[in-house]
Amino acid sequence: MVVPELRPWRAARPHVARAADAVRPRLARAAGIVAPRLARVAAAAKPRVARLTQAAKPQLARITRPKADRTWQYTAGAATAGLALAVGVVTAAGPWDSTGQRTAERDRAAALERTGGADHGRTSEGSDTSGTAAGAPRPAPSAASVLTGLGGATTPVKSAPGSTALARVLNPLLADPALGTGPKAAVVDVATGKRLYGAGAGQALTPASTTKIATAVAALSAMGADHRLTTRVALEPGTREIVLVGGGDPTLTARENAEGFAGLRPLAASTAAALKKRGITQATLSYDTTLFAGSEFHPIGVNPNLARVTALTADEGRTDGSTSGPAPRVADPAADAAGKFAAFLRAQGIKTTPPGPSKATARAVTLATVSSPPIATLVERMLTNSDNDIAEALARQTAVATGVRADFAGAGRAIHAQLQKLGLPLSGARFKDGSGLDREDRLTADLLTALLTKAADPAHPDLRPTLTGLPVAGFTGTLTTRYADGAAGVVRAKTGTLTGVNTLAGTVVDRTGRLLAFALLTSNTTDPTAAQSALDRTATALAACGCR
Repeated sequence: MVVPELRPWRAARPHVARAADAVRPRLARAAGIVAPRLARVAAAAKPRVARLTQAAKPQLARITRPKADRTWQYTAGAATAGLALAVGVVTAAGPWDSTGQRTAERDRAAALERTGGADHGRTSEGSDTSGTAAGAPRPAPSAASVLTGLGGATTPVKSAPGSTALARVLNPLLADPALGTGPKAAVVDVATGKRLYGAGAGQALTPASTTKIATAVAALSAMGADHRLTTRVALEPGTREIVLVGGGDPTLTARENAEGFAGLRPLAASTAAALKKRGITQATLSYDTTLFAGSEFHPIGVNPNLARVTALTADEGRTDGSTSGPAPRVADPAADAAGKFAAFLRAQGIKTTPPGPSKATARAVTLATVSSPPIATLVERMLTNSDNDIAEALARQTAVATGVRADFAGAGRAIHAQLQKLGLPLSGARFKDGSGLDREDRLTADLLTALLTKAADPAHPDLRPTLTGLPVAGFTGTLTTRYADGAAGVVRAKTGTLTGVNTLAGTVVDRTGRLLAFALLTSNTTDPTAAQSALDRTATALAACGCR
């Protein structure tokens, strides 16, 4: 989801009306292409949109009040109204087109009546839209990168905030006792990479789940945004042994509706068809998890926040039907996935032995495969939902991609090496896992803001999902219920919470339309709710601050 520039919000009502008029026909056309998925998203989003619209009314009413201290409420109200229009379609439309442009940016370009020349999603002039159904609508006008446009050198916005003015606003907020002992902070102008504010910005603290920002950048850098993870079934030659080979896809699903993710059911159907062509209706079933190495158990032990880390798992080993958040997990995710696969084969007329662990040989012939969505999609899901299972899988995949042993230690080394290649400030940084659940992880506010700034750099388009996946204040993921009366829609940030640790790192558009990256790390907090509120107040103040 793309946060609109602040300048048009000074005429919020006509802008929102024009955006609604422009987006409405595009939604109708898109529904014809992605009807089932769009219908599901619309049904799920309808009550939220209604709730958000209702919540926005009092803020929009306050827009007309000529009080300077209402500026942040004006910003939040306008953002809420604009984002409520798009909250469903951005989820349904998917993140990228063939040129790497965010889909939401195309919609926004059309809403703003811009024109452009890029033929997004088409292979050649006049050809059908690649990857979509025949009769798909012509591409929307091009939109300049929103990340470049907000604060870019060619954008007529004011200069970056002043350090002294920022300090006057932020210092008292960071002195809140709810933020524990000595919170660390940094604010960076994304357009220039210049640090505008720092408070212990180079001192490393336990980052909790903001570690996932580093994991995202490392994985995208090592594999590329378009890379997919493949799960396959192999037949050992001269035998009737088939091997389910785990590809380390943390989003592999056994659900009847895979919703765009790799599914065990279609894999079983394809496998059964291939076996029947060979005259095989009974087989020995094995499963291979050797892509990953080392212990499958995170140092925190058995925990509802994370399944055993294995190269083969279905639905993250969840037993309650959930798709995010803590949940009870199966004792052995690989054996559970293989057992479900065996059941799906039986439904297709293939009988198998009870599955057991093995390793596919180099001579094994691949019968069928299923692939994950692109790494970009996995990164966005990881960040939005703070998904620990995806984080640990991506950390190990980074190790695999760079030829490092794919265990916890190797994954940490691989992340560090990728960030070092990008020239990021790694002094004091320590990566013990990919999720941030390990209290021995260490990051600095300088590193977190540098990661976000690097992801916004047009020279590194593959890193962009690191920003687009960040939860949106008041709307998505772990920020859905936060900023109800603050900078809703303006702050996009990754949260982090462990006992005594509360962190927040992301981007914010300030009152003049400048895009800023920020990181706030705390230690020794005693009340997580109070600490979160204090962090949110700080980010809200940053959004409301012109600070020149």
